[in-house]
Amino acid sequence: MRIDLHTHSDRSDGTESPAELVRRARTDGIDVLALTDHDTTEGWPEAAEAAESTGVTLLRGIEVSCTFAGFGVHLLAYLPDPTYGPLADELRRVLDGRTARLPATLARLRGVGVEVGVDDVRAVAGDTAAMGRPHVADALVALGVVGDRNEAFDRYLGPQGPAYVHRYAADLETMIGTVADAGGVTVLAHPWASRHNHQALDERGIARLQRAGLAGVEVDHEDHSPPVRRRLRALAERLDLVVTGSSDHHGAGKVDHDLGCNTTAPDQLDRLLDLAAAAAAASGRATPRVLGGCRR
Repeated sequence: MRIDLHTHSDRSDGTESPAELVRRARTDGIDVLALTDHDTTEGWPEAAEAAESTGVTLLRGIEVSCTFAGFGVHLLAYLPDPTYGPLADELRRVLDGRTARLPATLARLRGVGVEVGVDDVRAVAGDTAAMGRPHVADALVALGVVGDRNEAFDRYLGPQGPAYVHRYAADLETMIGTVADAGGVTVLAHPWASRHNHQALDERGIARLQRAGLAGVEVDHEDHSPPVRRRLRALAERLDLVVTGSSDHHGAGKVDHDLGCNTTAPDQLDRLLDLAAAAAAASGRATPRVLGGCRR
């Protein structure tokens, strides 16, 4: 069984529609797929319809932009009730922050001689819930300023770049609790990727997050080298956290992240689903069911 628990559609910064993503998963031999767009559930209905028609098992999720100890961190939230008020309100704040920084980003680009306008960004953004840095990067590619998204982030949009602008993100520990209250379960996304400052996410920091309710850690990810994976896997095992692996697929928006390039072991998916079922029962909320042929 091939299980990919971290993917993106064009409702955030992927380049495929939710339905196209699910159909690609079917073609590429993915049995279980999680759609985890950034800070939004807008792609869930379309992905669910496609899953029902293709037979792909779908887990509905979100990748939430958070902060921890002053650093940016991403949190994968699986199967929460999207109508839970505190969760919906916080996701809206994050999306509003993403949209609000766009004018400042474009102004900073103009300040270093790069002319790109809102219409240029809108032209490549498709059906996204909020235009953000990846869409600015795509506009820069379309205008011939850079060759790909990676170059755009390296030269202009990354934390050290001249066009970087801070934006609002949710508090990580609070969000872990909010997702649990919404009946969902959480996994720390690519915590030791080289592009992140993971000083706070050492064993002590991750243990602190576990006490807040964190269920697992994404270990097998293209931004984790083999030695990093070994160390992170050992840490997760010591803390008895679920270990996941995934592609972080973005379609054409991210190279070398093909569907299924990293996968989650079936027994780890079983653990995650057991924890999700317990969270749903404890919350008393109507949470999304897993769609398709999975055991649930």
